[in-house]
Amino acid sequence: MTDANKHNGRDVIFISKATPGDDEFVLWLAPKLEAAGYKVFADILSLEPGDRWRREITNTLQDKGARMLLCGRDATLAADGVQEEIGIATDLAKQIPDKKFIIPLRLESYKKLFGIGEFQYVDFVRGWAQGLDKLLEALKRQRVPRSDSVAINPSWETYRRRSAIKLKNEPERLTSNWLRVLSVPDCIRYFEPTGAFDSSALAAACDTLPYPAAPALRGVFSFATLEEVNASFSHIARFAITQEFPLTKFVEEGAASFGMLKQEASNMVHSMFRQAWDRMCRDRGLLQYRYSKYLGFHASKDQAKVGQRIPWGRQGDRRSSMLRNQAKGHVWQFGVSAVPAFWPYYHFKLKSRVLFAPPLGKDSGDAYDDAKKQHRLRRSVCKGWRNKQWHGRMMAFIELLSGESSFITLPLSPTANIRLEAAPILFTSPVSTVLPNALSDDDEEEDDTTLGRPEPEEEP
Repeated sequence: MTDANKHNGRDVIFISKATPGDDEFVLWLAPKLEAAGYKVFADILSLEPGDRWRREITNTLQDKGARMLLCGRDATLAADGVQEEIGIATDLAKQIPDKKFIIPLRLESYKKLFGIGEFQYVDFVRGWAQGLDKLLEALKRQRVPRSDSVAINPSWETYRRRSAIKLKNEPERLTSNWLRVLSVPDCIRYFEPTGAFDSSALAAACDTLPYPAAPALRGVFSFATLEEVNASFSHIARFAITQEFPLTKFVEEGAASFGMLKQEASNMVHSMFRQAWDRMCRDRGLLQYRYSKYLGFHASKDQAKVGQRIPWGRQGDRRSSMLRNQAKGHVWQFGVSAVPAFWPYYHFKLKSRVLFAPPLGKDSGDAYDDAKKQHRLRRSVCKGWRNKQWHGRMMAFIELLSGESSFITLPLSPTANIRLEAAPILFTSPVSTVLPNALSDDDEEEDDTTLGRPEPEEEP
């Protein structure tokens, strides 16, 4: 007989939660525990019509509970029903006895509660998937009863769908995070030196040019003219154009005459387009930060003061949003990473970024040089931002780049550019939701996380 099963009939994992604040998490967690062979009880759907719900909850916890998983956040722990369940569970843990009967699940940073403060929590703040792995390890290590035959209650998914936002059979115009490429150069050229040259010096020179160039074999790919290439590489060699490729065909088919496959050619142009975006952002004085895959560029103190609203929108429908402000004792700075794409048509996809720094006087110091701290702050500070706020910040950032122009220009050479439309592409959805789609300008910025109220730093 296992440690966790030393009392007859104790084979249920009881989830203590608040309604509706924890419903989304429990609907995600419960079927995954059942998939691992555990029996799960949660009041979200385990109670049948006609059940005396409080008695059923109490009896299940007292008579069948093998573990109580406690959803850990301040609002949940303050709920009367949850506090009653904690009281029952702590008494039960002494009677069984089982010091590990209660397992807190840390969904947010929460204040320690008398009676359970010493219990080791399972951390779900850094990711629900990571938390689930740790929880399953703990249940297995503590030998909580489980079955080899998996039975997942289909009502979890039924409840999820019933609680979902209802759809209307009406089309709706949606704003994307894509910027359409309006024009690019017709061709890309391959240049080779006409005499002896230093290949390492050529590669190094490509990194220092004010426009993108890609070394390959004995030469270099570029969108520049012959005169521009010879002027840029005059200290290395004289060059000649040996091949010229229509850009669209080069991206879609590669270059058979050059021995370059489609993927290699596409990746090269993708990299050159991305370099053009990055260099444009640097020239504008945006704040650069390296994320795991791409560079992000953020509004700096030169472009926007802390708390300053940046106007955006069409003439006659102007709005404004903040790109930098204080929250929870930190300064957040909005920015984007831009990822070029060629299908279904040329465009740049913008990914929202938020970078944090300590306050310094009336502004901010340098960004925190700690990726984990940045991640924790994004999860904490930005969780309260609504879609309207993300959208407003993105639109303000685009307007910051375009200014009075309807376009954003990315230089590929002194005479060749990528031209982007400075307004996101609109799509039409065949259905819409019953949610309101209009908020006032003030509503879009009415957010507790931007008030600068100091709160305790999250635990590491």
